[in-house]
Amino acid sequence: MCGIVGLLVKNQKMRANIGELMLPMLIGMTERGPDSAGLAMFSAPVADDARKLSLYSGEEDFNWVKLGHEFEKHLGTKAQIEPKANHAVLTTTLEPATVKVWLLENYPKLHLLSVGQLMDIYKDVGTPAEVAARYDFKNFSGTHLVGHTRMATESAITPAHAHPFTAGEDWCLVHNGSLSNASSIRRKLQHEGIAFETDNDTEAACRFLQWRMREGDDLETALNHGFDELDGFYTLLMGTRDQLALVRDPFACKPAIIAEHDDYVAIASEFRSLAHLPDIKNAKVFEPSPKEMYVWKL
Repeated sequence: MCGIVGLLVKNQKMRANIGELMLPMLIGMTERGPDSAGLAMFSAPVADDARKLSLYSGEEDFNWVKLGHEFEKHLGTKAQIEPKANHAVLTTTLEPATVKVWLLENYPKLHLLSVGQLMDIYKDVGTPAEVAARYDFKNFSGTHLVGHTRMATESAITPAHAHPFTAGEDWCLVHNGSLSNASSIRRKLQHEGIAFETDNDTEAACRFLQWRMREGDDLETALNHGFDELDGFYTLLMGTRDQLALVRDPFACKPAIIAEHDDYVAIASEFRSLAHLPDIKNAKVFEPSPKEMYVWKL
């Protein structure tokens, strides 16, 4: 059992407070996921020739300033690094592939959580309230976000196993449920050259959609293929650079609730995580249907 939350803010005046709006949503899902929590935040893009890399270190006192100095010295280019507890966001104009190689050679214990122009990912073990306080989620600003609280049922409780998962740039996925054919999907994708970082079944779904989009599908087409290939019970919530997308399995075994308002679209596993939102009484609140895609764009 896990909890999912999503928020897309259409009213530009409210985007500066998206973290404050989101925080009760995430904490409201604590009973569904007390083991770990994570958040993907989409905000203003960096320059066209730059990319942001979200990094995680298991060491609370990791020296991010030293990493920044060594990065500039060894690679001969300027970089901006913004530490936040044991996470940091590194912004550079170098190709992500070059940065990945350098990190692997020089800091093999670091985890690269995401790459993109708009999206930062933070995830860690602990209750949602603890993780949110650690990374100051309340003061985040942005256009839309995807969050998750995890109760581990099929793999270890580690930051790497926490959600969101990501594949490609500015794209992420969170999952409530379980896949019965994750191992067969994993074997199939490994033959296609797709690499895995964990044994989490959610990563299998994430990499499957990555593969379909690599083969030319847009997100909606990839999700349609998912209905045929992903076996199990699931609610999947995805974020891209300009949209949120939600699907439930054909039996709709895992709960989800949506609130559509002129100012925002909000998604959660249970209504209690939406009840605090501004003017919620005038929102259209409904349960999404099984095997149907819901997509909201900025």
